[in-house]
Amino acid sequence: MEQRVSLITLAVTDLARSRAFYEALGWRGQEVEETVFFQASGLAVVLWDREKLARDSGRPDGAGAGFGGIVLAHNTRTPAEVDSVLDAAGRAGATVTKGAAPTSYGGYAGYFADPDGHLWEVAHNPGFSLDPAGALTLPDFGASS
Repeated sequence: MEQRVSLITLAVTDLARSRAFYEALGWRGQEVEETVFFQASGLAVVLWDREKLARDSGRPDGAGAGFGGIVLAHNTRTPAEVDSVLDAAGRAGATVTKGAAPTSYGGYAGYFADPDGHLWEVAHNPGFSLDPAGALTLPDFGASS
């Protein structure tokens, strides 16, 4: 696993309110499929519905359930790298919370929790480019909505 973070996804209870907050700070977001993406230098900050993110991570939401409301993501260049990273994480002591599988956006992803329960998504998203150093650049999703 390369030493980098591609995305930080924040679980939010009110997407419009959260987007307005970040935009009031001067950030420019792009909304796609009820998800807001902000380019933040070589990574992205993402706002997504709390219940959907918990479900997607394989960890239930609720008191003591193990979902903390934030997911770090490590994007890979190929689907095979997703499997490799998840295998390496498991060997290192992580708990795979959701095995790798095709995604709704045409990618391939899975999740693991580190020994302290911090969630990581490992994903190949063919629409997100990575430069040689691993910095992520979001595509232009069209006009900001």
